[in-house]
Amino acid sequence: MKRIGWFLLALMSLLLIGPAGCGPDETRVDIQELLAKPKTYVGSDACQYCHLEHHDPWKNTLHSRAMQDVVQNRDSLIVEIDPEKIRTDLRRLEKELLVPVEDIYIPTDEEVKYTIGMQWKQMFLVEKAGLLYVAPIQYNARSGLWTTYQEDNWDKRPWNKYCAGCHAMGVDLEKGTFSEPRVGCEACHGPGSHHVALPETAVFDKRLTIINPSHLPVAFRTQICGSCHSRGTSTKVEGVEWPVGYLPGRALGLYYKSTSYAAGDFKNVYANEFAKGHHQQYLDWQQSAHSREGVTCTSCHYVHQLGLPPTQFQTKGAGSQQCLKCHTVINNNLAHSIHSFANCIGCHMPRIARSAESGDTHSHVFVTLLPKDTLKNPNIPNSCQTCHKHKDTDLATLQKLFDSLAQGSLVRLHSTSRDRRVNNHP
Repeated sequence: MKRIGWFLLALMSLLLIGPAGCGPDETRVDIQELLAKPKTYVGSDACQYCHLEHHDPWKNTLHSRAMQDVVQNRDSLIVEIDPEKIRTDLRRLEKELLVPVEDIYIPTDEEVKYTIGMQWKQMFLVEKAGLLYVAPIQYNARSGLWTTYQEDNWDKRPWNKYCAGCHAMGVDLEKGTFSEPRVGCEACHGPGSHHVALPETAVFDKRLTIINPSHLPVAFRTQICGSCHSRGTSTKVEGVEWPVGYLPGRALGLYYKSTSYAAGDFKNVYANEFAKGHHQQYLDWQQSAHSREGVTCTSCHYVHQLGLPPTQFQTKGAGSQQCLKCHTVINNNLAHSIHSFANCIGCHMPRIARSAESGDTHSHVFVTLLPKDTLKNPNIPNSCQTCHKHKDTDLATLQKLFDSLAQGSLVRLHSTSRDRRVNNHP
């Protein structure tokens, strides 16, 4: 009986406290006062207390390691900064460099404040006159080789103007500060100070203080990804190359002007407007049939999900199996008979863009680039020659083979002299 008595007492206490938490008068006043304050960034660690099932998987992603504090964690360096090894590697590129190898600045381990990247490449932030700059050396993890990055003008490109908004949270250009060194929860959900401060009893108010991208219209949801997986300039602050003032749910075009070949960007874009540089997937996607039909980034990629990531690219399926989740193969005929092993990605997502090294990034226009495209303009690559088997094959021959397959009649193009003798034998 005593236990029942204590239970009833506790229940009555909760009932009495409950309405106070959602009360129409006193609590409302507090909430309105709280919501009147500007939103600020609170950091991803504040999210884990209520959203651990999302926070833990996010920590497995490259977003959570896009930028790391070397002072706090020396293990964020994936390579030893050895000047002798670095200069040896750079001598391979001597004819291409804009600065003599011996004059290229190489920071010491102690001078490196933060790292950018870790899986494909790593870059290093150093401090100069109170501002951060990307050092002019870059380590390419896949090849194990060093290369340069803006070696001729690196110290004239402050990190906060060229990179900060897509590698850190809460960047303040005027103060030169940021709240969190990584692509955190608030990059996609917006500043969380109101959401964290409101009591759980204020259910509906609390929901309105944070952005859930899955509740946004398709175009606006994808623009969150496009705010960083793109290339262009700020429309709000001159000389800045990320969308200053953009927040999830807003219209990206008001804050960012994308680059293009037509606008004169020959370095980062091919003449057919396909991406040549890295982090330009959104520019590619905008040109694709996927974009027109409402297939978005998160149709193929996940941001955080429980369990071990199935692929390094954070796709829901491995390789071309991702494509086959939607594109069912009925017959391997005509042009698709070229590769019966269903290598969708090899042709429709050729590696023609560059992140660390040439050809290490897939196109996201999802269009097969044919040999005739390169014949028409030698500066435009094609899908066939990105494959090691055909990299040196004559373009006209490749195009003739493709046309014959597309028409349904395979023409024997590579007959040997022996074949010809046999065919001509009486």
